[in-house]
Formats: sequence, structure tokens, C-alpha cells
Amino acid sequence: MECVLRKYETYENFEEVTGGNLLPKSQVWAATRKYLQKEGCVGEVVVSLSDELLSQAVMMVERCRPTLTINLSGARQHWLEGMLRHEIGTHYLRGVNNSMQPWATSVGRKQFGLKPANPTEEGLASLHSVLLRKQPFLWRAALLYYTVYHATNMSFSQLFSHIARFVQDPAVRWEYCLRAKRGQTDTSKPGCFSKDQVYLDGILRILRHRRNIDFKILTALGKVSYEDVERLRHSAVLHGTRIPHFMQDEERYLQHLDHIVTVNELSDAELRELIP
Repeated sequence: MECVLRKYETYENFEEVTGGNLLPKSQVWAATRKYLQKEGCVGEVVVSLSDELLSQAVMMVERCRPTLTINLSGARQHWLEGMLRHEIGTHYLRGVNNSMQPWATSVGRKQFGLKPANPTEEGLASLHSVLLRKQPFLWRAALLYYTVYHATNMSFSQLFSHIARFVQDPAVRWEYCLRAKRGQTDTSKPGCFSKDQVYLDGILRILRHRRNIDFKILTALGKVSYEDVERLRHSAVLHGTRIPHFMQDEERYLQHLDHIVTVNELSDAELRELIP
């Protein structure tokens, strides 16, 4: 967050310079269809557009069909494909692969003693959101974590004022505070909904262990933690599993992860200290 403010002075300037223009519906449809073609998913996923989401997009199953709803207010020229890598290239494809595995059901997960899919799932998806950006700042994941942290000791109004240093636009600030305070019966009191800390937590864990993770196998295994990969690989069904196009070249993929570490002024020494 400090890196972004030093370089761009405000989040709004960062968003405009690096995100590009907001796209009209026709271009959102076209870009989404093009991405679905890249991943071989045309006809598999229903796509809808909305102005009312709290998040940038959400992947759900509606009427037994995978449905991606995209928030038009966040559909920017240079960021849209990152969102599609997040939702389709990560969540959807890992879900498809998961359905082929012996741990696809809750009973199966228990039999194999699986760890929770998060924070790996959301960490991967968040990294894929920024993977191909020239300036892959982890702004959103960091601000979500920061906002939740301070929500534990602040009221809604105090929190709204506190994060003004990072976000000037009151509508965007409202969204972050609403996410951090959702589920609280009295928002004038300290308290938080902590789920949004999972994104940064997952990101840092994956970056810490990036040289030891087999990312293709991690994706093929489905909704599993990177910590379970080695013991599951020999029980997995690998035939017919799908790997997203941006993960095909493993060397290049790792270079992108290294670039994310550098741009965000992290170091492997810091990551090792933070996550043993």
C-alpha cells in the first residue's frame, strides 16, 4: 500500500493509470468470451453483468450451471482479464478438476484428511488477478487485510475515516468498510468479519513456498491446499484435468511470481521470517 502511494500518490490515480478506462458492456462481453475461448470453457459458464456486487466478480452455481457475475464498476481495460484469471482460470478450473478426484465430496475430504482449501485457493486466485500486470501491486488484498485488522478495534465511522489515507473515493471506502463489518449487529462497536484476510494470507504463503510448489499438479488436484500436494499426487486422477493457459509455461509463471515479490518490495528472507 505504501509502495502504491509513493509511486502514484493516490489509489484513484493508481487505478486510472494502471487499470485503464472502464469498459462498456459490449467490450466486457467480448473480452470475457475471448478469455473463455482461451481456457476452452465456451458454453460451460453462464456470464451476467451487475452494478450491485460488493466484490469485483463472483462465481456461483445457479440452476445447476456455473455462473460468473461481473461487477461493471470494476471492469477496467487492463484489469478485466486478471479478474477472469481469478474466477475462471483459478476457481472454476480447480472446481472442474476437483470433481474428478476421490476427495470431491465432504466424505472424501475427511477420508483423505485434507486441510481446508483456503488460504491456498484465494491466495492463488489473487495472485492470478495481478499476474500479468506490469505493476502487480497487491493493493486490494493488502487493504482488505488492513481494514479487517482495524475493524476489530474501531466502529464503522472510525474505520471509514481511518482508511481515507489510502482511499479517497467515499463509495469505494464504504465498500471496504461494509465488507469488514458485514454480519455485525451493531456497527458502532468494534468487531469484524475476518474472512477477507484470507487473500493476503494465502498470497504470502504461496510466495514463500513458490519454488517448492508444483503448480500444475496443485491445479490438477482441485480444491486442495499446497501442503497436501505431495501426499495426494499418487491418489489423483490426472487424465482429463485442465490447466489454465497462463500456467502452461512453468518457468515463465515463476518469473511472474518473482516479479510480484520484487514490485511489492518483499524479499525471500522476509517471507521466511513471516512464514516458517
